[in-house]
Amino acid sequence: MTDPQHPDDPLRLDRQVCFPLYAASNLINRLYRPVLSELGLTYPQYLVMLALWETSPRTVGALGEALHLDSGTLTPLLKRMETAGLVTRERDPEDERRVQVSLTEAGRALRTEALKVPETLTAGFEGDPAEVEQLRDAVQALVAVLARHDGSKA
Repeated sequence: MTDPQHPDDPLRLDRQVCFPLYAASNLINRLYRPVLSELGLTYPQYLVMLALWETSPRTVGALGEALHLDSGTLTPLLKRMETAGLVTRERDPEDERRVQVSLTEAGRALRTEALKVPETLTAGFEGDPAEVEQLRDAVQALVAVLARHDGSKA
C-alpha cells in the first residue's frame, strides 16, 4: 500500500508522469466536445481531418503513423467518416494492399467551419500564449521519445 507519509514513494499518484497527461487529455477532450459536436466530429475524427487538411490523399498507414493510431482503431473511425460523407477510401491502384483516404468536397468545406476550434482551446487556457507553445513543444518532444520506444511497432 502507498504510504502518504513518504512523498518519494514511486507509486504516489502525484509522482506519475502518465497521470497528469491522461487527466489533461480527458479535460481537453471535454473542452473540445461541444464545438466539435457542432461540426459533427468526435475528437479522433477531428485529428484525422487535421491530418487530411494538411495532405490528402494519405494512406491509412500514413494516417496511423501521423496520429499514432493502429489500423484496428483507425479503420472503424474512417468507415464512420466515410458514411458521414467526409472522406473516401479507395485501394491504391499502384499497390492494392494500401488504402488511400481522401477528403470529399464536404470534408474540404468543413475546414472553414473548423477554424473556430483552436480558439476554443485557447479560451480554455488562462496563461501566456508563449507558455502554451512551450508546453506543446515539450509534449511533442515527449511523444517523439515515446514513439521511438513504442514496443507495439516491433
